[in-house]
Amino acid sequence: MKMSLAKRSIAEAVGTFILVYFGAGAAAITLMISQGSSPPNPFNIGIGTLGGLGDWFAIGMAFAIAIAASIYALGRISGAHLNPAVTIALLATRRFSLGDAIPYILAQLVGASVASFLFAASVGMDAVTVGGLGATAPFPGIGYWQAVMVEAIGTFLLMLTIMGVAVDRQAPPGFAGLVIGLVVGGIITTIGNITGSSLNPARTFGPYLGDYILGGNSLWHFFPIYIIGPVVGALIAAFLYDYLSAE
Repeated sequence: MKMSLAKRSIAEAVGTFILVYFGAGAAAITLMISQGSSPPNPFNIGIGTLGGLGDWFAIGMAFAIAIAASIYALGRISGAHLNPAVTIALLATRRFSLGDAIPYILAQLVGASVASFLFAASVGMDAVTVGGLGATAPFPGIGYWQAVMVEAIGTFLLMLTIMGVAVDRQAPPGFAGLVIGLVVGGIITTIGNITGSSLNPARTFGPYLGDYILGGNSLWHFFPIYIIGPVVGALIAAFLYDYLSAE
């Protein structure tokens, strides 16, 4: 039986809260652990004791576990979109209605924002001033439109996976949470040190809002990157999957 829109929206808020608190929180903690260390070069910000790619793998696994848990816990209630780009792609391919999409997106933004504020309350102001609440931004040497392209490519892979393992009615049951979580972890490991690997406008919105209100860095001028890239990548993936899978 289909749940009410109110219950589904609450589930989206809770799932996105989990994603941001534990995923973006892992990024913030990694920066706090490495405070005072000297980066070997401008591109490597020297996060954590693992160094370079090892840090991004650890952050990616935190996201992977949080996403998998949210999908398995809440997927039967709301579908566990957890991402405005996913919701928009499902809307564009006529799998979702506008009347449902708007509350879903608002719930995702609220869940991400609450997660950022509660993470700051959990850790203290160092989470903001040092960890930036895990906010995403292009790394040194990465141009604005390069970052948009990278976010689009990363979200393309994420959405293509979602279409194959979660949306397609012929997908084998029981694997969606595990596969989607691992794909996100792999994407973050590769592109984390390029754009922060958001793949999700809500994941970026929550830390940006928390940093802005709590006195951290204002990164809003980068926010279009994390809207345009993920939405374009998700749309291309969804339409391509429909084209390839059509009889």
